[in-house]
Order: sequence, then C-alpha cells, then structure tokens
Amino acid sequence: MRVVVDKNNPCVTEAFRQFGEVRALTTAEITKETVHDADILIIRSETKVTKDLLDGSAVKFVGSATIGTDHVDIEYLESTSRVFASAPGSNANSVAEYVVAALLHFSQKRSFALRGKSIGVVGVGNVGSKVVRYAEALGMTVLQNDPPLARSTGHSHFLPLDSLMECDFLTIHVPLTRVGDDPTYHLLSRERILKMKKGAVLINTSRGSVADGNAIKEARNSGHLSGVILDVWEHEPLIDIELLRVADIGTPHIAGYSYDGKVAAVKMLYDAACRHFAQQPVWSPELNVSGSDRASIDADYTGNEFEKKVHEIVRRCYNIEKDDTALRLIGSVSEQERRAYFRRLRAEYPVRREFFNTCVAGSADKITEILYRLGFQKH
Repeated sequence: MRVVVDKNNPCVTEAFRQFGEVRALTTAEITKETVHDADILIIRSETKVTKDLLDGSAVKFVGSATIGTDHVDIEYLESTSRVFASAPGSNANSVAEYVVAALLHFSQKRSFALRGKSIGVVGVGNVGSKVVRYAEALGMTVLQNDPPLARSTGHSHFLPLDSLMECDFLTIHVPLTRVGDDPTYHLLSRERILKMKKGAVLINTSRGSVADGNAIKEARNSGHLSGVILDVWEHEPLIDIELLRVADIGTPHIAGYSYDGKVAAVKMLYDAACRHFAQQPVWSPELNVSGSDRASIDADYTGNEFEKKVHEIVRRCYNIEKDDTALRLIGSVSEQERRAYFRRLRAEYPVRREFFNTCVAGSADKITEILYRLGFQKH
C-alpha cells in the first residue's frame, strides 16, 4: 500500500512502513495531488479533511493524531466508506501539564499562592479529569462542569456552568461543536465572560472558537479579567495579534505537543490501521526513560515558599515562558508571513518530555508529595 503521513508526527514512518511505501510530507505538502494515490493518510489538526482533499483519491483509511476532530468531515468519510480514526486521550496528560505550568508561572509572576484558590474545570473528559487531579494536588478548590457526563452518570459534583462563574480561574477542555445538546462554539460568549468573577483568570487550551476572542480582549482591557492564558486561537494560523498582546501567556497551540503525547497518538492510529487492514501489530514505541537516562532533580528545600520550589522544578521540565516568547515574535513579521510563522512554531516544536520522565528526591515532604501527585517519579 501507499501511505502519506504528516512528518510532524514522531515515529510515524517507522510505525507505518509495515503497510508499504511511506511518504512523509510537511503539512503544507499534503494536498489533493499528493494524497491522490495513497491508501492511508495520517495527518494532524492543520490538515482539513474534506471532499476537496479526497474526492477521487484511493484513500481508504484516514488517521488524525489529535483529540479533536473538527478539522475532519466525518460525515463525508462515512458516506464514501472511508475509515476514520483519531487519538482521544493521547495528549491529555501533556495538556494537563501545560495547565499546571501556566498556573504556577502566572501565580509566581503575580506573587500569590494557588493553594486555596478556586478553579472551574469546563469539560471533565480525558484532559479535564487530569486537570482536576493536578489542581487538587496544588491545593486548589475544584469545581467541575460537564453536561454530558452529568446526564450519563447523575453525579452531583457536576455543576451548571453558571455555578463556576465565581471561581478565581476558569479552564476550558471541551471539543468544538456547533450542534447537538451541548454546542460549544462561543460557549464563553461576551455575556458569560462578563458573568465571571471580577479579577478572574481565563485559560483556554481546547479550541479558539470555544471563547469569543473579541469579548476576551474587552474583558481584559477593562480589567474584568485579571489574566488570560491562551494556547488556542480563532482563525488559526492567522491569529489575532491584539488578543495575543492582552494575553498574559500566549502559545501556538502546543499544549498537547509533548513528545510522549505525539508518539502515543501515532501508536493509537497504527493499532487502528492494523485492525482495519487485518495486520498483526509489530511496532511499539519505547517511551519510558529508565535507569541512568532518567532526569533527576533534587527537591530539598528549607524555606516556606513551597509553590515557588514546585514552580522551579516544573519549569526545569517545561518552561512555558519560552513558548510564550516565541509566539510574541509573530508581531515582528509581516502580516503575510504570520500564517507561515505560526505553522513553523508548531512544525519545529522542540522535544518536550512529560513529568513522568523525571525523578525527584529530597527531604522536603510537602514538595515531593505535590510533585509525585503531578506525575514526577520517586528517585
């Protein structure tokens, strides 16, 4: 078979070569012409999978190494008997660790403690459930909103969205949908943002259009929101430069871009393709770093500012400031070059390993307890 893959997926060539000839392309090179003779197509969220891309092609299996599927016309694929697979949950831990890094960076920059602050988690699926656990590890009071889960489980801890409006932080982890019982397009509308507690902080790592960008700018400029942390943007890759300027942390849709999460997504698509084409899986990635290769950090600390030390250790694993700085340079390039610049930040994103690849040791019990709950390993 012929296989076309987005080369931004690590290990994808090694995984899919058992199916036949693999052609690894950049996102921009994945076009109607380049996929015409392919049997298998493996993409990321930047590629729009529609009739325009696939009509008349030989493609039988489409895999997207993403959680979201709003870039794929699934109805069209089904109508043409093409199989589609995505990778729900593959980068959930990566996104949750991003939120941890953002919370710690923001609070340290503003000189306040997260412990005792409240955070509303909107969407408690693969990502949101991990954010709940990590926020609790940081000593935060967590409120949860997830209408589909509330209906299916009947659990009383799922609250209406309006019940989260008094939280100090609000973080969004929902898919982008425009129809159905729970549409999420502009879920955070101007009206709802203005219902948020004055001085609250909004975090969005889901999809840009879940929150109204113009309303966010208005709320931040007026002081209604004291902070904005955005990894996703409406109209990517042509993002709103003015919205970036009012954001306290702005990154180029890379919250889920850990190396571990990307490889996990490839493995999920590989397994799905093996099932569809009745092939025995023979490839398996080696993700766990062990022994002397595992990074080690000393968590000894005699001071009282525990969160400061936790922030220092998290920052050594993932320095969110670097991603923020890199995106802000988009303002220095011409308007015509901004799309390419945004895409390049994603395509050339450096390797970022998740916390489980790092051991911590030390006698500061309060700190090591928090770090272990965040996923760090014991020495």
